[in-house]
Amino acid sequence: MAVAITRVRTTMLSVLFFLITSITVITVGYAQVPVTTWHFDNAHSGANPNEMILTPQNVNRSSFGKLFTQSVDGAVIGQALYLPSVTIPNLGVHNVVYVATMHNSVYAFDADSATGKNSSPLWHTNFLLQNVTPVPISLQGCGGTTGWTEVGIVSTPAIDPVAGTLYVVAKTYEKSSYVNRLHALDVTTGNEKTGSPIVIKASYEFNGINNAFVDAMQVNRPALLLANGNLYIAFGSNGCRSGREQGWVLSYNATTLAAAGAFDVEPSKSAAAIWQRGGGLSTDSEGYIYGATADGPFTAGTNFGQSVIKLSQSGSTLQLADWFTPYNEAYLDEHDLDMSEPVLVLPNQSGKHPHLAAAVGKEGTIYLLNRDKMGHFCSTCKKRDTQIVQELPAFAPATGALVYWNNAIYTSANGSPISALSLTNGVLGKVPLAQSKKVAAGHSPVISSNGTSAGVLWQLDGSSLNAFDASTLVTLYASSQAPDKRDVLPPLPHFANIMVVNGKVYVGTNNSLVVYGLL
Repeated sequence: MAVAITRVRTTMLSVLFFLITSITVITVGYAQVPVTTWHFDNAHSGANPNEMILTPQNVNRSSFGKLFTQSVDGAVIGQALYLPSVTIPNLGVHNVVYVATMHNSVYAFDADSATGKNSSPLWHTNFLLQNVTPVPISLQGCGGTTGWTEVGIVSTPAIDPVAGTLYVVAKTYEKSSYVNRLHALDVTTGNEKTGSPIVIKASYEFNGINNAFVDAMQVNRPALLLANGNLYIAFGSNGCRSGREQGWVLSYNATTLAAAGAFDVEPSKSAAAIWQRGGGLSTDSEGYIYGATADGPFTAGTNFGQSVIKLSQSGSTLQLADWFTPYNEAYLDEHDLDMSEPVLVLPNQSGKHPHLAAAVGKEGTIYLLNRDKMGHFCSTCKKRDTQIVQELPAFAPATGALVYWNNAIYTSANGSPISALSLTNGVLGKVPLAQSKKVAAGHSPVISSNGTSAGVLWQLDGSSLNAFDASTLVTLYASSQAPDKRDVLPPLPHFANIMVVNGKVYVGTNNSLVVYGLL
C-alpha cells in the first residue's frame, strides 16, 4: 500500500513542523500492474484479476461514465497498453497509456487526466516521411468490409517493461512499394532504440521450393507476442488481393531484432491467414506458441487452412510441434467459417488432461484441446471430432475471443447472449452458469476483477460500452443509456478493443482514445 505525504515548504522551522504534523495528506494507493500485451497475459485469458477500484457495485450510470478523450491521427485498431509510474524526460512521473494508429503513429498519454499539461501527448512518434504514407485502402483492399481508409499500424503492440521497450509493426507505402517494419521504441521518449527499425523479410523452404513473404499481401493484424526472449509476429492477407495470401508466423530476437525463425502455414498454396480478430498468438509455460488460421486449402501435416497450430522455438528455428484441424474443414472452408479467434491457453486442470487449450471460429463450435496431443485430423469423423478432449458444436456463432475467469470460459456472439461455461476437472459444462441478454457485439470482451471476486465483464455492444456482473451476467451499465448522451462513444473501428486497469476503461475509436471511470 503506497502512502504519499504532501509537505508545505517554509523557511520557518516551527511553521514547517506545524504544517507537516497538522495538514499532512495521506492517500491510499492501489497496487498497480502493467498491461503489456493483448488481453492482459500471454495465455490471453482476457481477465485482469488485479482491478480493485471498479466493482459491480460502483459500475452504474450514476457513479461511472466517460472521463476524458484524447484525439489521435487515425483509427486505433489494437488494444491500448499501460505502464504505471513512468519517468518521462522533463515531464516527471506518469501512469502512461500507449496507443498506435492506422496513420502509423504511436502515442503516450497520461493515463489518468487530459487537463492542463496532460492535455497533450507525453510523446508522439510518427513513422511517415516524405513520399512515405500508410497503405491506401484502395491498394490494400477490403475497405468495404473493414471500413478502413488506410493500413498502417493494425496490431496491438507489446511492451517489455524491464527493458523499457515498446515493439510495434508498421506498414507503409513507399515509391510504389509495400514495406513492413518492426520498431523498438523507448517507452519514456518514443525514440527508436539501437538497431531499430528493421525491414521485415522472410522465406520458407518446403519441398525444394522457396516461399517468399510478400509485403503487398500481408497485414500484421494479430497482436504482437513477447515470449522466450523473442517477439512473435503473425501475418495474413485480408483476402481482397489476388496473389500469395499465405499466413505467416515470424520470430525476432527481442534484444537484437535479428530474425529467429519463420513458419508458413500454406507453403506453395494460398490463403489461411492468421488474423484472429486482432487477438495475439498465445504461449504456455513451456514456451510453445499457439495460433489459429483462416479458411484455405488443407493438406494433413502440410497446409493448415482452418486449423490450430502449435509451434516450438529452437535456437533460430521456428517449427511445427503439433496441430488440430476440424473434421468438417472442407465445409468450413467452403462457407468462410474460419478459425477466427485466438487460442485460449488454460491453467493446469485436474482430471485426465491437465494441459488444455480452447479454440473457436465463426461456426461457433468450441474445441477443447489437449495441448500435449492436439488430435491432428479425424478423416473418419462424421458429426464431431472424437479424438479431442471435448467439442460443443455451434455453441457461439460469430463469437469474439474466449475469456477465462473463475474456472469458467466466457463466450460472446453477435446477436446471441454472452455465456459462462464452467470448467471442472478439465471438462466444460454444457449448460451455462449464467447468460446475458442478447448482444450485438462482434468485439472481444474482457473481465476485470479483484482476484476471484468483484468481476465485471466489459463488452462493446454495437456502439455502446456495456458492463455486466461477471458472476450473473446481469447488465450493470450501458454508455448509450447515460443521461444527456454523456457517455456516447464516437464511431468505432472494425473489431475495436477494450483495456481495463487501475479503475479506468480505455477504448480506441476511429480518431481518439476514450477513457471511462468513476465520476
